[in-house]
Amino acid sequence: MDFLLAIGIAIFAGLFLTRFTSRLHLPDVTSYLLAGLLIGPLCLGRLGLPYVGFSSFEFIEEMGLICDVALGFIAFAIGNEFRLSSLKQIGRQATIIAIFQALSATALVDVALLVLHLFLGDKLPVTTCIILGAIATATAPAATLMVINQYKAKGPLTSILLPIVALDDAVGLIVFAVSTGIAKALNSGHISLISVLVNPLLEITLSLGLGALLGWIFSTTEKFFHSRSKRLSLAIAFVFLSSGFSMMHFSLPGGVEIGFSSLLVCMMCGTIFCNLCDFSEEIMYRTDRWTAPLYVLFFVLSGAELDLRVFADLAVVGIGILYIVARSTGKILGAGISAKFTHCEDTICKYLGITLLPQAGVALGMSVAVAAQFGAEGAIIRNITLFSVLIYELVGPLLTKMALTRAGEIVPTPKDNRGII
Repeated sequence: MDFLLAIGIAIFAGLFLTRFTSRLHLPDVTSYLLAGLLIGPLCLGRLGLPYVGFSSFEFIEEMGLICDVALGFIAFAIGNEFRLSSLKQIGRQATIIAIFQALSATALVDVALLVLHLFLGDKLPVTTCIILGAIATATAPAATLMVINQYKAKGPLTSILLPIVALDDAVGLIVFAVSTGIAKALNSGHISLISVLVNPLLEITLSLGLGALLGWIFSTTEKFFHSRSKRLSLAIAFVFLSSGFSMMHFSLPGGVEIGFSSLLVCMMCGTIFCNLCDFSEEIMYRTDRWTAPLYVLFFVLSGAELDLRVFADLAVVGIGILYIVARSTGKILGAGISAKFTHCEDTICKYLGITLLPQAGVALGMSVAVAAQFGAEGAIIRNITLFSVLIYELVGPLLTKMALTRAGEIVPTPKDNRGII
């Protein structure tokens, strides 16, 4: 199956399944993930029939560039939520909540898994506990954004949710980099200040700086074009540029590694552009409309790469269940406590934590990096992450919809009542 046929089949399968799942009032993102599972290597793809499904996980990995681009557009869109006009109202609250709920999830997962380590011993190393705690910080911005866009959610909870999700990934990247540095130090018996602190801080700082530079260039060059189509094309070009530049990596003497986070670069590019360009709202709106098929493809591919074989390993399932419970508790309690501390509205205090449960792209990216660096231990971490992502991505979007509905920020329409969204 070539790439063009694969792309067409994936988009068609995702869209077609929504005609059935909408009758159950499920979010579209859940439908896309289920479609990916159905046409994935372990379901229809296993039949070996031409042009029916994805035949192997290796083939899906070859389409990883599409996922990278989609995540770039998602991060760019989230940058729209960091307008100074709105940040003056919720900036302090969003920052405190984002940091506290992320660290709460890390702390609870670390404690729960370390207690389990006392019983399992070497089957669950301390380093595995530390890394899984770091991965627990990540929240899936794509799933949250899709639910908000689909149901046109609007209100205090929605306004503070997207900045928190964006900041959450920044916090997560720092915690993950520090945790993997500590894990490497424990395995080698030598703690390096550079790997634990310097490299993570460099990645965050340089990513934000590169994104800011690209955003300034984008806002400056956009003024030379007056055609709507050309302005849209330029916006798309800068998202591709941001994603491409973020793949650069340099090694310096002394163990210093210079790398970039695609999510942070694209998010900062969107943030600077939205605050400098007078007509940025129109451009962002048109960009969102253009990327709709790309988002469908991204989630179908995400569903297809979920390996259901992780259920065969009872140890992975058991650790995965504990991880899910501890992370969910940390997110919900952390968000609720910090929201009350910052004097947020009651609906935010009550429902914010539930909307932060989805987990996908960033967590999977972290697990891939760990699998490449930690060998057999990394493979176990990836399997546990895959198991949790499978559960979170199938249930998380639905919980996000329920939370936003109960908060009064999703208003049912006549179409919703007929079940033909």
